[in-house]
Parts: sequence; structure tokens; C-alpha cells
Amino acid sequence: MPVLVGDGPLALRRTRSVVDGEARVTVVGAMSAPLGGDRIALEVTAGPGARLRIGSAAATIALPGRSAGPAHYEIRLTVADGATLHWLPEPLISAHGSDLRMTTRVELAPTARLVLREEQILGRTGESPGHLTTRLTVHRAGRPLLDQELAYGPGAPGWDGGAVLGGHRAVGQLLVVDPSRDSGPVARPRLLGATAVLTPLSGPAALATAVAPDALQLRRALDEAAAAVG
Repeated sequence: MPVLVGDGPLALRRTRSVVDGEARVTVVGAMSAPLGGDRIALEVTAGPGARLRIGSAAATIALPGRSAGPAHYEIRLTVADGATLHWLPEPLISAHGSDLRMTTRVELAPTARLVLREEQILGRTGESPGHLTTRLTVHRAGRPLLDQELAYGPGAPGWDGGAVLGGHRAVGQLLVVDPSRDSGPVARPRLLGATAVLTPLSGPAALATAVAPDALQLRRALDEAAAAVG
């Protein structure tokens, strides 16, 4: 791993991997963040043939800050030919009064493999959520694979209605891109329980989307999706 650098609220630590030939990094929160007005960026590059797994030591909590403006958190992931990246952070919690704009941009080479998990928990126990906007954009071989934007909390129309969350407070997705499977990880959309669905995407990719009452049940749904994809 030629470069491992972090400062501000994010500390990066190389941790022991249980898989031979795979590097593992854990993102550690060195201070409370993101707060209102913060601008945070995290950039990851997996070079040709690399195998990299990134997680976090704990959940990230978006909190209100002294500034009236929103916080911005940008994640940029680049995966080269023959490389594999597992991006598996712990959940993001949108605390009451917070305002976070989060973007994740992924660039995949034609033979790159990706496993990406995102989980958002809307409010801590017994509280309403803050405002949260997330956008995930994925390009493979320079062409769009996935581009979606979601918004929750005060100011987001219909976010808690039956067409979006239906009263649930945990939402997440699992994206798998595996070019070793010419026909894609799954052949057709299918339900995984009552509140999760697994959908094939153009190319060798599949997207699982789930809602749940809490973080534990959300993780179980996404783990089931990972097992279904293989």
C-alpha cells in the first residue's frame, strides 16, 4: 500500500486481513464529524490487480454544527483493471437537526470488481432525523452504470410515505459488480423478504435495496442479498 494518509476528522489505519493477498483499511473517526459547515473528502484508489477492503470502526453520525450551512461529505472510489474493492463502512446516522449532503462517485475499469454497501439510519433512538441527501454515481469503462439520488427528513417531499420508506427508519443498498460473470450476478429482479429487492443492472452488476425498522434488520437484509449474489 504505497499511500495511506488522513487528517482532520478521519484517521486511516491499516488492519490485519483474514484473506491472503488482500489489504485492509479501517476508517476511524478522530473527532465528531460531519458537523454543519464541514467539508470532508475521502479518496480511494485500488491499482491494477490490487485487492482492497475498507471498513470503518464505528457508525458515522451527522450532527448539527455551529454553522447554519449543511455539511458535505464526498467519497471518490477508483478501481483499476483486475482490482477488487470492498467498500463496507458502518452505517451513517442522521441525527436530529443535522443537514448532510453526501456524494459517492465510483470509477471502474472494465475488469474491476466492486462490492459496495451503504446504510443510513434516520434518527437516533426516539428522535426524528435530520435532513440527508445522498447521491451514488457509478461509471464502468467510462459509461454510466448507476446514478441515483435520495433525500430524507425535513424538506424532502414524501420521504416517509408508503412509496418511499413507509415508516421505516433504516435504508440501505448493496451494489455488486463482477465482470467474471458475463450474464451478471442475477438474472431477474426478485424480492428478498418483505422489504428488500435484488435487481440486475446493465452489465455484470446487481443492486439490492432494502428498508427496515432498525440497523440490525437492515444489515440482515443486505447480508441476505450478498449471499444471494454469491
